[in-house]
Amino acid sequence: MLRTRFRRLAAAAAVAVVGLGALTACGAGDDDEATSGPAKLRFLSLAWQKESLQVNKDLVAKWNAEHPDIQVEYVQGDWNSVHDQLLTSFEGGDAPDIVHYEASAIGEFSKQGYLADLSDLVSDDLKGQIDKGIWDTTTVDGKVTGVPFLLESQVVIANKKLLDAAGVAVPPADGGWTWDEFQANAQKLTKPGQYGAAWALKSPTNRVLNLALNYDGTFFYGDGGRTEVRVGDAEKEIPKRIHDMLYTAKSASPEALGMSGADTLPGFFGGKYAMLPGSVSLRQQMVEQAPAGFEWVTLPPIKGLSTKQAANPQTLSISEDSKHKKQAAQFLEYFLNPTNMAALAKGDWLVPTGKQANEELVKLTAGKQGWDVAADSAADLTVAPFQQADGYPEWKTKYATPALQQYFANKITLDQLATQLVDGGKQVLR
Repeated sequence: MLRTRFRRLAAAAAVAVVGLGALTACGAGDDDEATSGPAKLRFLSLAWQKESLQVNKDLVAKWNAEHPDIQVEYVQGDWNSVHDQLLTSFEGGDAPDIVHYEASAIGEFSKQGYLADLSDLVSDDLKGQIDKGIWDTTTVDGKVTGVPFLLESQVVIANKKLLDAAGVAVPPADGGWTWDEFQANAQKLTKPGQYGAAWALKSPTNRVLNLALNYDGTFFYGDGGRTEVRVGDAEKEIPKRIHDMLYTAKSASPEALGMSGADTLPGFFGGKYAMLPGSVSLRQQMVEQAPAGFEWVTLPPIKGLSTKQAANPQTLSISEDSKHKKQAAQFLEYFLNPTNMAALAKGDWLVPTGKQANEELVKLTAGKQGWDVAADSAADLTVAPFQQADGYPEWKTKYATPALQQYFANKITLDQLATQLVDGGKQVLR
């Protein structure tokens, strides 16, 4: 998930974090601002990478120069602490007017009434730029409480020289391998001292549930009452395929199981692993860290019955307590126009949700560094049942992650894995 990625990396960003409580003097609830002078808005941004920070700040500055009657104050937030800061500010009536976060996290605030319904505030044009499946990730109880604007998909990064040596052709950006083809090619790329793939599964739950949608595996089922976990053939497909690569075909490295994506890079650059299934954002580390002369390519998402994956986009919301909701919506329309959304996505090495922004990003980058694959990968991202299930975080931490780690370490069977997942659901879901 996005939050995991940012919490791991945000500490490396040299940014100044301004506490929300220190800005009460210009708070959204200031009655005087509603009746006199320019509308003053506070925009809490979680941008942290150098290029992304610059794009965010430049867009705010440009807006302010062109809109003297609507002034936006940029407030720097931090992914590590933003949840608690927002909770405090919402409860204290001092929330920022505009909030940058992620779809899986704003549901809690939406249910508590802290975020405005944007259904009638954003334009039909903006609505039409983003697929319904992506909008569904920010829709709670019929209310749209966030504009999704950046996505993270799962792709495959590959060592081009090793693919060429094994006679494995790179698939086109709009036509990736099936799972059978991926597994067969991983086998071709396996030889003494070299594995076809490295699955970094230190935190396996989101990855497995994300990819399970390839086979219509949802894990979470509900009929309006209690939600329950079920593990049928569809849910077993991805864990079984990964397990087979590890222990039957032996085309995936067992040592990578306890690694994060970044941990696999030395082995990847050294030719120990030919392919790295992982986040589309991993391309940034390829550009910044790959040794001179190293050739890498981005392969499209792997296909099962489909290439569906769970979408957990970054979002922009408007506080319910804001005195200037319409003005805040005007800023969002500007901030997320196709050209600006493309620039924001490029700065974060992620995928824009907007169709035109995707086109502009590919044109801007000429599709190089995997941007053509990244843009195309957005097509099948959609909301997944686990993202909207109360109790999912606890189930993931207490039951799913330990059980999946045991299964991928070959310590329990697939049926035992299923039993642990189902029993864990009975303990925490409601």
